[in-house]
Amino acid sequence: MTDTSALSYTEEHEWLRIDGSSVTVGITEFAADKLGDVVFVELPAVGDEVEAGTVVGEIESTKSVGELYAPVTGTVTAVNDAVVDDPSLVNSSPFDEGWMLTIEAPELPEGLLDEAAYTKLVSE
Repeated sequence: MTDTSALSYTEEHEWLRIDGSSVTVGITEFAADKLGDVVFVELPAVGDEVEAGTVVGEIESTKSVGELYAPVTGTVTAVNDAVVDDPSLVNSSPFDEGWMLTIEAPELPEGLLDEAAYTKLVSE
C-alpha cells in the first residue's frame, strides 16, 4: 500500500510519485469516488510527448467523463495497460494498481500540493 504522504498532488485531483525525473501519475481516491464506477480508460502511447496542462487521457465512468491532464512536460515512458484492460482498478486501488502513466520530465512543475494541502483543498 502506498504511503500517500510521500506523494505530491495537483488541483486537478491527480497524484504524482516523483523519482528523480520520472513522474508516475494517477488520480486520487477523491477523484475516483466523484467519478463513480470507472468503465473505460484511454491513455497516450509510450513515446508520446506531452505538455503540462494538456489533456492526455480520458476516464469514463457510469456517471461522467473525466479528463486526465499531464502534470509535467516530457515523454511518456510507461502506461498502465492493466488499468485499460480493467478500469475498475481506478476505483479499487487508485494509488497502487490504478496508476495511469509515467512521464520522463526534465523539469518538475511548481505549485504541487503536499498531502495536507490536498486534504484541505478537497474538504473545502
